[in-house]
Amino acid sequence: MSLASAGRPSVLALSALAVLAALLLAIALAVGIGEMPISPLTTLQAVTNRIGLTEVPLKRIEEAVIWDYRLSRALVAALCGAGLALSGAILQSLLRNPLAEPYVLGISAGASTGAVMVMLLGFGAGTFSLSVGAFGGALAAFLFVVLLAGNRQTADRTILAGVAASQLFNALTSWIVSTSANAEQARSVMFWLLGSFSGVRWPDAALAAVVLAAGLLVCLAHARALDAFTFGEDAARALGIDVRRVRVVLLVTTALMTATMVSMVGAIGFVGLVIPHAARFLVGPGHARLLPATALTGALFMVLADIVSRLIIAPQILPIGVVTALVGVPFFSVILYRARAAS
Repeated sequence: MSLASAGRPSVLALSALAVLAALLLAIALAVGIGEMPISPLTTLQAVTNRIGLTEVPLKRIEEAVIWDYRLSRALVAALCGAGLALSGAILQSLLRNPLAEPYVLGISAGASTGAVMVMLLGFGAGTFSLSVGAFGGALAAFLFVVLLAGNRQTADRTILAGVAASQLFNALTSWIVSTSANAEQARSVMFWLLGSFSGVRWPDAALAAVVLAAGLLVCLAHARALDAFTFGEDAARALGIDVRRVRVVLLVTTALMTATMVSMVGAIGFVGLVIPHAARFLVGPGHARLLPATALTGALFMVLADIVSRLIIAPQILPIGVVTALVGVPFFSVILYRARAAS
């Protein structure tokens, strides 16, 4: 039984505060990891100094490292985790498929192809152009999945269509890299495709924050419709919901969030698959509570994954997508085992 079904809103509030506190602590720890260790207290003092609450004297080099490199990286990790987890929750509800998420459905692969086209073929430049290219690729991949799955979008057909889309767009990405990149570009692109926060800065954090905030507001505005989708499209229509409009709005919103995050950090899997299930276990299936809980839990998960990626084979950095897969596959296996045991 979920905490939500127990009818204890105070427990939910305390749980949300606990996750938020853990997220802030994880961000402080992430900022402190590197060749120059920085304590969480120093990070806190640097932040309060910057916003004018304190005037604690700090080493200039520590402040520069915090503000120019590490804090933006930690915030982008949190924002990307929240966006990918939220996208997974929306796709699982719309498609009524517990295995749906951007990575599994090939949306991340399509976004990667669009971003690589911008990087290597010169279709624009900068973070905004990368996001636009990734958005186009994400939409193309999703349309491919919809067309391939046909009118009967069962779980099996949708997942198989997603596998086909992933293979197609991964092949296109490899072809673009092989024909248009030199050796140095190929190495950097292939590492980026596995997930990397190393190159993100404050403009990336600002863009991710705007897209995530807009996406979360749109999704929350359709929380009642998403609850209705749980019982099927016919039930949603009976409740007076414009099914086609809701599907288009939420799928475009999901593609936009996924594309923005992928254009910054590469294709990272299993976040949108595992986190929504964990959030449902904590707060129940009601989307008014589920969506914020999913975003918050996804943010915490991604920051912790970033910390692990920098510590597990230090001083080298493990691609973040490898860490999320190593954590996500066993965790999701436990979820499937419990579901089978309960049935």
